[in-house]
Amino acid sequence: MLSATTFALALAALIFEALIGYPAPVYAVLRHPVTWIGSLIALLERALNRPGFSSAARKGAGVFTLGLVLAATGVVAWAISAVAPKNAFGFVLLAVAASSLVAQRSLHDHVASVARALQSQGLEAGRREVAMIVGRDVSALDVAGVSRAAVESLAENFSDGVVAPAFWTAVFGLTGGALYKAANTADSMIGHKNQRYKDFGWAAARFDDLVNLPASRFAALWLVIAAFFSPGADARAAITAVRRDAGEHRSPNAGWPEAALAGALDFRLAGPRAYGGEWVADVFMGDGRAELDAGDILRALALYKRACAAQMIFLAALVGIFVF
Repeated sequence: MLSATTFALALAALIFEALIGYPAPVYAVLRHPVTWIGSLIALLERALNRPGFSSAARKGAGVFTLGLVLAATGVVAWAISAVAPKNAFGFVLLAVAASSLVAQRSLHDHVASVARALQSQGLEAGRREVAMIVGRDVSALDVAGVSRAAVESLAENFSDGVVAPAFWTAVFGLTGGALYKAANTADSMIGHKNQRYKDFGWAAARFDDLVNLPASRFAALWLVIAAFFSPGADARAAITAVRRDAGEHRSPNAGWPEAALAGALDFRLAGPRAYGGEWVADVFMGDGRAELDAGDILRALALYKRACAAQMIFLAALVGIFVF
């Protein structure tokens, strides 16, 4: 389904979201697609994830849940695409709908709030802000730990919150972006390795790994390109870090943007940390400084904005190639 229209739709969605985000009045009336998808997942999880079921039965229930969530989301997105007028007004409507699937502006704002909190209110405020965007235990984090957590979240969510929905929208239109968002929401809700979800969420976690494979590589590419145009960043070091470290990360995808960002800015990211009371051993991305602070978060955000611009320019070039 690759075409100038799908490329233009992904580009327009990114532009709209960067300019206006997801307006609070719209959220107050309609909520957000993620909340609708999340409500369906929660309903199915309560009904089907029974403690008394065998491991195989819970895996089967998880496969069924993922399939039903994808089917419902796909039908709704396809119907919206089908009934939208086949003119400029219809394209704008679809682009606005697709803009709800990406999170450039909100990701920037959430990460920037961590830097502001550290700068103006201190460590405890920084911990409260970073706890809103990471799943790890933040209670024992110092300033450097809070800063690294914010930067790591920026890198990982650039891939799965910005690049991936734009990629699948560019490939399959609104339906592709919506299906990706459903898969990613399922992973974030049930794709955990604890006792409750390790079987029921198995399918969601594996499927999310699969659909994020191309986006994580593109995210690393956009960060490398951004480093070429960012004062104080090193694109060659970013490439070196990706080649050396990305494949060593416990996630098949998160290591790519984390390594690229770490290498570009001479950081050391990832490594051992605690999630839900459990210590997770992981290798470091990059071999630079681990003692980060609020200023380093702002440097990472500056690189992130250039990476977002690189993605938009690439999509605009594809539109031009297909049209002319």
